[in-house]
Amino acid sequence: MKRATLGGLGLLLVTFFPFALMATDSTADADKLFGQGGLANYKQAIELYQNAIAENPSSYEAAWKCARACREYGNAAKSQKVEGWKDICAQYGKQGMQYAQKAIELDPAKPDGHYYYGLNVGVYSDGVSVFTALAEGLKDKTQSSFEKAYKIDKMYKKGGPMIALGRFWAVLPWPMYDRKKSLKYYREYQATEYFADNIEAHVYLGELLIQMGGDKNKAEAKVYLEKAAQSDDFYFRDRANELLAKIK
Repeated sequence: MKRATLGGLGLLLVTFFPFALMATDSTADADKLFGQGGLANYKQAIELYQNAIAENPSSYEAAWKCARACREYGNAAKSQKVEGWKDICAQYGKQGMQYAQKAIELDPAKPDGHYYYGLNVGVYSDGVSVFTALAEGLKDKTQSSFEKAYKIDKMYKKGGPMIALGRFWAVLPWPMYDRKKSLKYYREYQATEYFADNIEAHVYLGELLIQMGGDKNKAEAKVYLEKAAQSDDFYFRDRANELLAKIK
């Protein structure tokens, strides 16, 4: 009986362990590529994360990391203005939403799925337009996702949920946008140690202050945008210069 039991256990290990091992290897390889950055690496990382999910559908790690890679791939395509970037954003933003939703279903108590669901809606909106995304009913789900990530851990990804909620309330079209709410989240993020080196946040806060109007707001915005205009990040550097031109 003991020998039969051990034999059965061995069969289970032989049957199931290789698949778990392959999923782990795929995720580890994808992590390496993702960490290197760049469009080609992001795209290849997505494929490896997808392999890991196919091999182990219950892998929370592979699901949220695939959502993250989809977002970064779409965002990089937009920032670099590669040919067909809108189609890339639409395709991979939608895929990213699906993988983020899978992560949420696997473990709703963690922030990763909620956070990357919202970010992928942003990428998807870059591809299809904000109005199309709103028509598809994505506003409430995006707000809910960011708010849940904020509630679980507002310091996640160096304060990412604060920036995300600030940006969310700033970019909605009239009459849905709420600049006071947006400023509240930006100010909260501004009080963290991360703001000083975050050029993206400087541009977003500067843009919001310009939209709010008034000499005091414009003067403050100018400080943030002039710093961003010296950045090595050409996308936000150019955006900062465009905004500065509006207040000079």
